[in-house]
Amino acid sequence: MDLGARMRVAVVGGGWAGLAAAVELLAAGVEVVVHEAARRLGGRARSVVMHGQRLDNGQHILSGAYGETLRLMQQVGADPARLLHRVPLALCFPGAASERPFALRLPRLPAPWHLAVGLFSARGASLGEKLAALRCLRRWQGTGYRLAADCSVAALLDRDRQFGALRRFLWEPLCLAALNTPAADASAQVFLNVLRDTVGGARAASDLLLPAVELDALFAQPAAEFIRAHGGEIRLSARVEQIGESLGIAGERYAAVVLAVDAPHAAALLAQHGQTADLARLLAGYRCEPIATVYCAYPRELRLSEPMLGLAGGSPTRVGQWVFDRGALCGNDGLLAFVLSGRGAWEELDNSALFAALAGELAGVLRRRLPDPAWVRVVRERRATYSCRPGLPRPAAQTARRGVWLAGDYVCDEYPATLEAAVRSGVAAARGILGAPAAGQRAGNGLT
Repeated sequence: MDLGARMRVAVVGGGWAGLAAAVELLAAGVEVVVHEAARRLGGRARSVVMHGQRLDNGQHILSGAYGETLRLMQQVGADPARLLHRVPLALCFPGAASERPFALRLPRLPAPWHLAVGLFSARGASLGEKLAALRCLRRWQGTGYRLAADCSVAALLDRDRQFGALRRFLWEPLCLAALNTPAADASAQVFLNVLRDTVGGARAASDLLLPAVELDALFAQPAAEFIRAHGGEIRLSARVEQIGESLGIAGERYAAVVLAVDAPHAAALLAQHGQTADLARLLAGYRCEPIATVYCAYPRELRLSEPMLGLAGGSPTRVGQWVFDRGALCGNDGLLAFVLSGRGAWEELDNSALFAALAGELAGVLRRRLPDPAWVRVVRERRATYSCRPGLPRPAAQTARRGVWLAGDYVCDEYPATLEAAVRSGVAAARGILGAPAAGQRAGNGLT
C-alpha cells in the first residue's frame, strides 16, 4: 500500500518513543511532522551543557537485550559498536573497610553456563546462597518467568527464600536499576520479564551497554538527521495543548496522531475527548519515581577500578547506589557520576548534604581521602519515571479515539520505564498506523 502518497502523521513528543515512531513511519514512506515542546530532542534522555561540557541529564545504561533500540540505532546510522561500550554484566561492591566486598561477573561463556559460572564464582556470597539462587532461577525458568498473580519483588524474593548477600547485592540492585522502583513496591512480573530477556536469554543479552558518547549523539541527533533526510519535519518549542476534532494541530490536519509524551501530558490531551476520558483518568493516576545524578569534577588523574561501582548495596544507613567513571566511558577524565534511583532518604538531603554523603561513602569504598572537586552539579528528575508497581494497568498503543495512538515507556507492558520500552512503544504505534502490528502489540479501547 502506498501510504506516503496520502498519509500525513503528527508525532507529538521528540523523546526516544516519538523519534522511534517517526523513523519507522518515514522508512515506510509516510510524511511525518514531529512537534516537540522543548528546544531540544531526546526527552528525558538528552544532553545538557554543564560547566562548558556536554553531559547527560542522567546516566543511562542499556542492555544487550535491547533489540529494538539497537536496530533503530543502526537504521539511523548510529553504530552501536562505536557508540556503546559492551561489557559482560559485572556488579562490584568493594565495601568500606569493615565490610566484606561483593563481586559478580558473568564470563563470556555460552548460556546458561555464563550465569552458572558467574554465580558460583561470585565473591562475598556463601555456597548455600549460590545454590539457592540457581534453584530459584530454574523455578522461574520452568514457569516461563510467569507468575499466576503479580506481587512485589520483595514478596517474590521472600517466597523463593532469596536472602543474604545475593539479595542485597544482586536481586534488589537489579530491580532498582531496571524498574526505578524499590523492591518493596516493584512489580515482580515486570522484574521477571527483564530477567527472562537478559540473564535468562542468550549470553550477549546480559551484557551491559554503557554509552561512550553523550545521549544526543547516541540516538536523538542521528534520528533527527534521518528524519530530515527522509523529508520529515521537526518543530521545536512547539508544545501541543489540544488535538482538534479532525485531528487538527495548530490549524493543520493529520491522518493520525502519535502522542509520544509522558503520562500526565497524555492524560491532559486525552481528557479533552469523551472517548478517551477513562484512559486519561488512568494515566493521570500514575505515581512517579525520582532519579538524581550527581556530577563531580575531580582531578583528571582520579580513576575508579571499574567503569561502574556499587556503593551501599541496600544499606539503610547510606544513600549511595552507583557511581560511574565518565573518564573510562566518555573520555571526561576525573568526572564521576553518582546515580540515585527510586524514592529514598536521599530525597530529603539538599544538594550540599547529598554531595557530602556520597563523597564520604565513595572515600570509604576507595579507602582513601578524595580531593575536592572543581565543581559539583546535582540533576534531580522528580518525576523521572512512572512507579512500576504490581498489577499496574497499562494502556494499549491504539486509543478509543480513531487516529490517535500512544507511545511512551508506560505503553510497553512487558518492560519497565527504560529506553527499550520507549523505542518499542514508538515502533508499535507506527506499525499500528501502517497496519503491520508489532510483536505483542495490543489493540482495543486503550485500556487493559
